[in-house]
Amino acid sequence: MEQVNLALALPVPTHSRYTTLLSDIEKGEIKIPQFQRDFVWSIQKSAALIDSVIKAYPIGTFIFWDTKERLRSVRDLGNVRLPEPKDGGVVSFVLDGQQRLTSLFAVLKGLKIGRDAGSVEDFSEVYVDLKANPDEQIVITDLTEKDAAACIKLSDLLQGGLKKLSAYPEEFHPKLDEYKERIQSYDFAIIRVRDVPIEVATEIFTRINVGGKPLSLFEIMVAKTYDEKRKFDLSEAFDDLITSLTPVDYETISDATILQLVSLVLAGDCKKQAILKLGKKDFIDVWPKAVDAIERAVEYFRDTYRIPVSQLLPYNTLLVPFGYYFYHHPDKPDVPQRGLLEDFFWRCSLGGRYSSAVESKLVQDMKRIDLILKDQSPDYDWPINASPDFLIGNGWFNAGRSFVKAILCLYAYHEPKSFNDNAKVNIQNNWLKQSNSKNYHHFFPRAYLAKEGVEEARINNVLNITIVDDYLNKRKIRARPPSDYMTEFRQGNSALAATMKTHLIDDLDGFGVWHDDYDQFVRARAEAVSAEFGKRIIPREVDKQNQAARTDDFEEEMSTFE
Repeated sequence: MEQVNLALALPVPTHSRYTTLLSDIEKGEIKIPQFQRDFVWSIQKSAALIDSVIKAYPIGTFIFWDTKERLRSVRDLGNVRLPEPKDGGVVSFVLDGQQRLTSLFAVLKGLKIGRDAGSVEDFSEVYVDLKANPDEQIVITDLTEKDAAACIKLSDLLQGGLKKLSAYPEEFHPKLDEYKERIQSYDFAIIRVRDVPIEVATEIFTRINVGGKPLSLFEIMVAKTYDEKRKFDLSEAFDDLITSLTPVDYETISDATILQLVSLVLAGDCKKQAILKLGKKDFIDVWPKAVDAIERAVEYFRDTYRIPVSQLLPYNTLLVPFGYYFYHHPDKPDVPQRGLLEDFFWRCSLGGRYSSAVESKLVQDMKRIDLILKDQSPDYDWPINASPDFLIGNGWFNAGRSFVKAILCLYAYHEPKSFNDNAKVNIQNNWLKQSNSKNYHHFFPRAYLAKEGVEEARINNVLNITIVDDYLNKRKIRARPPSDYMTEFRQGNSALAATMKTHLIDDLDGFGVWHDDYDQFVRARAEAVSAEFGKRIIPREVDKQNQAARTDDFEEEMSTFE
């Protein structure tokens, strides 16, 4: 077995003087990695740090990761534009001590630091009180009640020439020399971590900052794949993708989606460790085609399945296998593949496919997509049941359930029209996040059914949901029985029968609407929905063997949203 040289990974304790530390920063050899948080220390806290330096107090140890890798880093600090390091040179990325290091640099250089609110904090307004006793605060920011003639700007102390310093009364000259010498000779403790990959460096960062938020996989990959020469910044590239998807209402997809797709394409796996092992060059090379594949998948969902917004998708994860398909097949699917893809989509959606163990299931489903690309039908090891009885029994309405979203997608496919004027219903992402959102309407209103003694578990069924405009929900329907408000709509909408078919309510009389028969309505709609799924799902032996096998899984899925 090959022996691993663990000595290469051991941290190396060292130290650095003030002038060397600042010089390395100014040369671009010390960098703040992008995954570090913003500089948040106040000028007062930074002054207290310098006060500790002057008093020779320990201020903690800096931890640097020395590497030849080039990460996305913060190049500008205050009003100083720092250079990029030399090609092939070692860069020290700050894993711990960013706030202290930035404070030192800002105060000692007298920088102006911009804040999020648009304000600017002038770190040159830090002074040394030459009259202060050793047990008092020597480095201050407020000159109120101080003798201004006995206070010197810290930046002047360190950078001012002999003429500026000699202008102070002679009694202060010993302190001027002493304080300047203390800062310039202070030994800053440093631990250097060398010869480790980025996933180890970021793990060290996460453990050091144990009280903070761990780095996400995407944040690590942003750092790892940054390439200055190729002008590639994953964070910006992902933002560009979201910008392109916003006009088509698919802006809610997660960064994990694109990482999983790229990893499946490059490595045939999408677990965290597989993603972290992806080479930067390969990642950047495949990115444009992966983005194109995601955009084609979105277009397919919108145009072919008529899912108008991403919030309706049973799982955003569905974009990964479909993106994988379009990565390898950039044209529209032919007839055999179209049917196989549709069967795959609804099986994943109705079967709760990505409710757990997502990465492992994506690898399995990649192989299914490979078969579909060859016009071969995959095998499935989970049954689905779209019978009317199953739909009724498992239709508890919660906008977060994939099973419910699958049925909502079916409703959206028929491009529902407004009850009162047959206009197309406007479906928006920000209206679909919760079960009480503006687009969701209980056809038999909850208040009406509750008054009739129907229990909530039967009232709040997705089969009782229609997708309407907010205007109808709040102003026209409210708690009125269907026979009442539908009579009003029939008077103003001569095409009402056609309108209701877009909601999978084919016959108002046969659906019990005119008699306010809720049981008849739910049964008739369940049969209509079941028939629609029958057009999309290829019957398989696994379904016949265990028609009710998914009941427990659905109940478990529901419980997570209640």
